[in-house]
Amino acid sequence: MTEKSFRFTHAITRRPSASIIAGLRAVDTGNPDLALMQVHHHAYIAALRSTGAQVLELAELEAFPDSVFVEDTALCLPQGAVMMRPGTPTRLGEAAEMAPHLTTLYAQVRYIAGADSYIDGGDILTTETEILVGKSARTNAAGIAELAHLVADWGHTVREVFTPPGVLHFKTDCSLLDAQTILSTPKLAATGCFAGYRVLHTAPGEEACANAIRFNDIVIMPAGFTATRDMLVAEGYNVREIGNSECAKLDGGMSCLSLRFSPKG
Repeated sequence: MTEKSFRFTHAITRRPSASIIAGLRAVDTGNPDLALMQVHHHAYIAALRSTGAQVLELAELEAFPDSVFVEDTALCLPQGAVMMRPGTPTRLGEAAEMAPHLTTLYAQVRYIAGADSYIDGGDILTTETEILVGKSARTNAAGIAELAHLVADWGHTVREVFTPPGVLHFKTDCSLLDAQTILSTPKLAATGCFAGYRVLHTAPGEEACANAIRFNDIVIMPAGFTATRDMLVAEGYNVREIGNSECAKLDGGMSCLSLRFSPKG
């Protein structure tokens, strides 16, 4: 098994901009502290690099307040990248800014192009056997269908799944831990979308830590969720905690902050 869904040679991040105080949010809990966010972001990049991965850190984009959340701009697979068409109009330009960087790393870059197609990378969970895409306020059926068409000849199967009401992105409530195991909130797991996988639930009251990432030999999760952390450690995972208090004010989590991939060329 290649473990292509969580073993990576590359990652791309983007520095948060001062304009981030204008970032989108479902509930206003106050503006993020840019200086503290930068501290957390540096720790996040250090964690990625500690695994031996090459991390490309892109300059901030003041014109795009949410551009630190690079995951929404693309789906990176071994065979190529697919540029997303974010479901919020103000974020469409972020994908255009990311595309040139991926064309230097991949021989094939494809594009969600339909005028009625919308899809955010935060709604996509890639496992060893399939690509799960949650239909949400940011991702519609047309976007999912177009993605399925674009990756079919690369050997990937796309399955549309359910994102519960009030959940911004599918991966807000779940993350891949290994080839067989998914960390999920009980609410999302109850939909049955993870049938056939081993599911570990976030601890009661700690649903906000469901968005973690397995990156090579470490699981990077937001700090402050001790019961879930202790459960993951007991399960044998090498957990690295990163502060996420400021990104959380903009509905951001661990997966949102990077594109992770191993390009074949």
